[in-house]
Amino acid sequence: MRSLFLLLLVCTLGTQAQTIVSHAFGDASKPAVIFLHGGPGSNAINFESTTAAQLAEQGFYVITYDRRGEGRSADPDAKYTFQQSYDDLNSIYKQYKLKKASLIGFSFGGIVATGYTARYPEQVSALVLVSALVNLQETYRTIIRSCRKIYTEKKDTSGLKDLDNLEKLDHASIDFRRGCFKQASKNGFFATPNRTADAQAIYKKLDADTLYLHYANLNNDTPSNEFWKHEKYSTINNLPVIKEIVKGGVPVFAMYGKDDGLYAPEQIASIKAVIGNKHILYMQDAAHYLYNDQQGHFLSGMRVFLYY
Repeated sequence: MRSLFLLLLVCTLGTQAQTIVSHAFGDASKPAVIFLHGGPGSNAINFESTTAAQLAEQGFYVITYDRRGEGRSADPDAKYTFQQSYDDLNSIYKQYKLKKASLIGFSFGGIVATGYTARYPEQVSALVLVSALVNLQETYRTIIRSCRKIYTEKKDTSGLKDLDNLEKLDHASIDFRRGCFKQASKNGFFATPNRTADAQAIYKKLDADTLYLHYANLNNDTPSNEFWKHEKYSTINNLPVIKEIVKGGVPVFAMYGKDDGLYAPEQIASIKAVIGNKHILYMQDAAHYLYNDQQGHFLSGMRVFLYY
């Protein structure tokens, strides 16, 4: 029987009380796992709707939350800084009375989870990078290179011109970042073309879930713009940070989909070289949302990684 407890966290930072929305799944006596969603500007509703309860059934106490100013954690005064994100994650630990937890950093959440682990290693049992951004500029180069190949093969002169104009932008700018991800979406880089029967059932259920669709469409550009303004995250390369985390004794694991157009095989190899061959899963017929595309492999992978 799946157990879901919705808790509204009231976190006082400075002089103002703000609300961070979180969900908890499973038995609080089990090893704690905290899911950090993608974005900026997204929320945890996709993982909650498809995979959080199933992960709890594997023997984990699973906690999800929306970052301040994103998704359901509305806050017009959000600062959109990494330090505020770390402070809010600390409030999650406090609320759920956690001394240590494993972190799942999904996509942009991987940047936040990596930074938090580097700052507070004593509070992290393990870091699991799932479709996580590591070297941002390398991801942008991968997107452009793949799109150029597609447009060249299709003799799409308009698409090639768009890429030429995109590459003229400052590669550290928010406009360049936004343009790269627009190209990735246009060319289907976030979805696998070979969905399994189980994955098709998951996505069909999501498409019929009006509550999910409502929250999934809460995305907006403010968090992305503001995070970039304060953190200039488009130039982040966390590979050296991950190397230091591993040296410090916190195990780092990773899962990526072979159909995820954000990451070339060479990027996956560079991560594997840092965290170890046995600490990474590179999944067939899976793209960015690999916990939906290959849910069984994701769950078994988490069990192997975190009960190592």
